[in-house]
Amino acid sequence: MTASPATDAAVALLADLIGHGVRDLVLSPGSRSQALALAAVHFHGRGLLRVHVRIDERVAGFTALGLSRETGVPTALVCTSGTAVANLLPAVMEAFHSGVPLLLLTADRPPELRGVGANQATDQPGLFGSFVRWAIDAPVPGDGDWSGLAGAAVAQACGADAGGGGVSASERAGVAGPVHLNLPTREPLSGAMPEIEVTPGAAPTQARGAAVVLERGPRTVVIAGADAGAAAEELAHVGGWPLIAEIVSGARFGRRLVHGYRELLNEPELGGRIERAVVFGHPTLSREAARLLGRADVEVIAVRHGGEALNLNGRTTAAASVAVGAAAGADGAAAEARAWLGAWMTASAARAVDLSEAAPDPDALASTDFAARRGAVRAELDAVRRPLDRELLVDAVWRATWPHDRLVFGSSRLVRVADAVLGGKKVPVHANRGLAGIDGTVATATGIAIASQAEGAHGVTRVLLGDLAFLHDVGALLLPPDETPPRMQVIVGNDGGGTIFDGLEVASSASASDLDRAFYTPHDVDLEHLAGAYGWEFHRVRTRAALDQVLTTPQTRRQLIEVPLAR
Repeated sequence: MTASPATDAAVALLADLIGHGVRDLVLSPGSRSQALALAAVHFHGRGLLRVHVRIDERVAGFTALGLSRETGVPTALVCTSGTAVANLLPAVMEAFHSGVPLLLLTADRPPELRGVGANQATDQPGLFGSFVRWAIDAPVPGDGDWSGLAGAAVAQACGADAGGGGVSASERAGVAGPVHLNLPTREPLSGAMPEIEVTPGAAPTQARGAAVVLERGPRTVVIAGADAGAAAEELAHVGGWPLIAEIVSGARFGRRLVHGYRELLNEPELGGRIERAVVFGHPTLSREAARLLGRADVEVIAVRHGGEALNLNGRTTAAASVAVGAAAGADGAAAEARAWLGAWMTASAARAVDLSEAAPDPDALASTDFAARRGAVRAELDAVRRPLDRELLVDAVWRATWPHDRLVFGSSRLVRVADAVLGGKKVPVHANRGLAGIDGTVATATGIAIASQAEGAHGVTRVLLGDLAFLHDVGALLLPPDETPPRMQVIVGNDGGGTIFDGLEVASSASASDLDRAFYTPHDVDLEHLAGAYGWEFHRVRTRAALDQVLTTPQTRRQLIEVPLAR
């Protein structure tokens, strides 16, 4: 077999990426990217790289997003030229706004074939615009080489200062995000595979700047939005401040957690008296939190997260991290701080939602008191017979999920219901709330499942989403037969259309027929047939007892669970 500069460059590039800690690569097949694809499967065969093949580049992009969400390590994406590259844009935009590292390795035609009508050639350099932290149009192998690109790309994806040979989208030091390497090649597009020694490097870490010290005194709340993580709960605990944690934050637990926060933010004696808000992640699920962060009289300190800094009130302070200052010395100040926290905790306790009546009471069922046991049996029968609604659905999924599992929410009506009614629990939660689009939910969850279950780890990844979000990404159900499928449960709350619009302005301004046609978009898709076509086990459940059984006793690795809901 003849040598190929394209193959030599591809092997060297991927070897260097492995040396800088990259462990996962998602590829979609194509001719122009064949050198990269063959190098990837070569390293996969040597146990140096986990390769995941997806025929749809949009699915591939969100799968890589999920892998990087879970690991925090940049995942490489390989695709051919032309529209293949454009199909990565939705995942790239979400990664940018969520601060998720990605490495986009897009194959391209050489410069002499651009702009002259050559097949499958378009203007790829700069295609992702400001949604990448760093972009470079590499030289054609033979005219130059790709050495040094891997280290720079990984560093940029993990939040290093933008610079070097590429184009900086803006100054975003300390914030992770996508990086674009446009890689043109000439024929021969592949050739003999060179032997090269590869030493896997340590996983890269995201650089953090100096912490902003928060002095005690101002009436403070901690707000945890999407991807906030446990740091938000830790700060609330140390500072003695109320914790307002969205369900997608990964911080909805702990003694400072506020229940019913939307109502309390509207209370003049609580939300109206807030002087300072410390924000982690990206809050998107309530208008009450957005109004608070937009108030000119509130000092807002936002820990940097995605590509855009939070600044709803025009004077928000961005911070790489935060720490709590020394405890208040004056007795009066300490008493005021205790009173502030106590008022929130008292109001929170009164607003906690209890859905436990839907679940059996094992103590009462085992009681020697006949009346108590009879009452428990009646309650259990009522629970068994009661049709599922949105509140019971989100509660069942929440109760079934534990720290070794993963829970992924789609941008559907259900995530807002969950945010309103669910209590505290320390479980890993993911959601694409950077732009809160419905696209790519199943693919993202698949990436999360693969990463969280690597190296034989236990657990199930559950995806809770509406029917439209599911149908939008149904192609992500397709997995290659030679890849071991991760353990997943895709739970679809099917109300036959986009009922999330019931709570938006259009519901009061549009006619019923216009609302149905342009927003609800009703459908009659048979999800059981879809499940069968893609090889997933299917369940249609209508009661809480049946749902609990399916969620906790999975029979196969891939389950599609449909829960019909009233519109």
